[in-house]
Amino acid sequence: MRTVYDQIMSLRSVRQYSDKPLSDEHLDQILEAARWTGSAKNLQLWSFIVVDGAQKERLCAAGDFTTPLANAPVAIALVQEPHGYEFDTGRLAQNIMLAAASLGVVSCPITLHRDEVAAEVLELPEGARARYAVSLGYPPEDGKIARFGGQGGRKDRSEVIFHNTHGTPLDGS
Repeated sequence: MRTVYDQIMSLRSVRQYSDKPLSDEHLDQILEAARWTGSAKNLQLWSFIVVDGAQKERLCAAGDFTTPLANAPVAIALVQEPHGYEFDTGRLAQNIMLAAASLGVVSCPITLHRDEVAAEVLELPEGARARYAVSLGYPPEDGKIARFGGQGGRKDRSEVIFHNTHGTPLDGS
């Protein structure tokens, strides 16, 4: 059995999907995991909009790099309710992606660069914002998951991990 740590270490953003629709059962499980995401002071100042079909195509106009959104059978728009915290929205995205991966569903976070377009398409109430969405689907039938821009791996630890101040190595050297 894969541990949560293993899932985190193997999680990847996938931008291409099979034509198979996402099952209602898997979508419900992913939404339930999202609903149980922690939030500041447990205020849960977020909501989710499941977007598919023509509405998903309209939502693509809200972002600059929305090909994964267009390719996916379904997406979840993450709504930051008035007085909500963007940090909590990031937590939602990660929980959705990890829950999806545990079910064999692949995903990709999407930035919606034009708040006003997203708000109009999603008919958001005043003060709410949908800056992010997560596209969801099953892996391509051929099993080949393309890497974006040929990138992979991670920067060296010495480039991203510091101690007390930025630039001070954690190892004390």
